[in-house]
Amino acid sequence: MNALQVVPAWCWWLLALALVGGGQQLRVSWAQADAAGARSELADYRLEVSERDRRAVAQARTEEQRRQRAADEVEQNAQGELEVARADADRAGDALQRLQQRYADLEQRSRACGNAVTAQLSQAAGATARVRAELFGRLGEAVRFYAAEADRRGVAGRACEAAYDRVKG
Repeated sequence: MNALQVVPAWCWWLLALALVGGGQQLRVSWAQADAAGARSELADYRLEVSERDRRAVAQARTEEQRRQRAADEVEQNAQGELEVARADADRAGDALQRLQQRYADLEQRSRACGNAVTAQLSQAAGATARVRAELFGRLGEAVRFYAAEADRRGVAGRACEAAYDRVKG
């Protein structure tokens, strides 16, 4: 008799089944170990990505704050320049008013002194002087307006350029 025939057939089947089951169990445990390793790698990757995102957000926030500070500083400088320009325009307007007043005073004095002939001449000269004074007044108002507008636009343009240069870096 053969040694294989001594053992019943069902034992051989049971042994084969145990070997196949054990092999499958090994495969499952290896797959679980691989899955655990993959989960660990995924968790590490997620942590790395979240840390990179956090640093990028912090860097973006810092850059935004730097740009805002630069823009605020430029705006403050521009406001100061505008105040200086307004003060200059006011002083120029006051000087124009004083000049017009002096011109009117001189006209009044020239009319006050003189005889009848000079009174008629002075009357004609007074009419032209009034026209000139009115023209100077209108011209002064226009000059004041355009000078103030030019100053305002010049300051705004320089402020815009400075803000761009500072924000750009």
